[in-house]
Amino acid sequence: MGCLVSTAKDTGGIRRRPRSVGEIAVFVPGLRIPKHVDFFEPLGDKLFKNIVERLSALRTRIVVMAGQEAPTTTKPRRKTATQHGGSSLADLQQAIEDYLPVLLGLVKDGSLLEHRVQFVWINQEDDAEETTISNAWYEVLSVLHLMAMLSFSQANLLLLPKTSADGYQPKVSEESRRAAVDVFLKGAGYLDCAVRHVLPQLPIDVRENLPVDLSEGVLRALCLQALGQGVDIQLGMAIDSTKATLAVKRRLACEMVKYWHQAEENIMKLPLTNGWGEKHQHFVKWKYTEAKAAAYYYHGLILDEGNTEKSHGMAVAALQAAEEFLKESKKACEAFNTTAPLSSAGF
Repeated sequence: MGCLVSTAKDTGGIRRRPRSVGEIAVFVPGLRIPKHVDFFEPLGDKLFKNIVERLSALRTRIVVMAGQEAPTTTKPRRKTATQHGGSSLADLQQAIEDYLPVLLGLVKDGSLLEHRVQFVWINQEDDAEETTISNAWYEVLSVLHLMAMLSFSQANLLLLPKTSADGYQPKVSEESRRAAVDVFLKGAGYLDCAVRHVLPQLPIDVRENLPVDLSEGVLRALCLQALGQGVDIQLGMAIDSTKATLAVKRRLACEMVKYWHQAEENIMKLPLTNGWGEKHQHFVKWKYTEAKAAAYYYHGLILDEGNTEKSHGMAVAALQAAEEFLKESKKACEAFNTTAPLSSAGF
């Protein structure tokens, strides 16, 4: 069950896609924005008035805040950013966390209220401008996706280099990097919950007609991206540490390869043809080839520690492979940056 309506993309330019997102460290495919819905007509005679009013007020708050936040999600806002990300992001995250438990009351134990409200969200990666579905599990899925994207946005703010008090070259502090790892794990948790526990609640016909933003492939790819970027940060900290061995660095690099390979398998088969979707695919390809370059590099260094002619020859081959993957990743990075919306990201 669940009435589904998708609106074509040429409906007046509701979606806000910037021409450029500036300097970024984390790919965020825009925010899916909720549109206003009427809770009173479908639920007024089914729930206490104060519950309906609370549902309406909490969701309206999210609609307003998400609409304000969406145009600047991936842009650096260093003047207004708090120690652990933008304060407005934190406010929106809190608003969603207040709303979600109340929303879950509509789907608890197969509630008859599950299909009474038509929920409307503006898409970002799908060709359809917006998707309307009268199923509260669709709303839960959309909310979890939004929470994950806010986590990605927060991680992006944490990982943008900031000018230090001593005036030296801008850098990312170890505290910010550790905080970003935690944020990525939180985002991955939201997406894993969406795939494992929410998607199965939707009827097959609804799942097949979800916007590509909420398809299982995109959700899995985003989850794997979060895990991959978390390991990437850990590798960066290992490189900066005098205690980390080559074996540790190789293990982390190989773990990155695993996550990005799985992300690529999930996303490359999807019809992501518009700006955000195409850029998403380029980002995954870039990070996958970059991870392979790192893995071969550290593998080559370990092989080079051997004392035999064979190990030296294998080391040379591994380091040559690393160099080729590095060249390929630079090309993929350029393709990512030049795909609209334009961005500035690199090595």
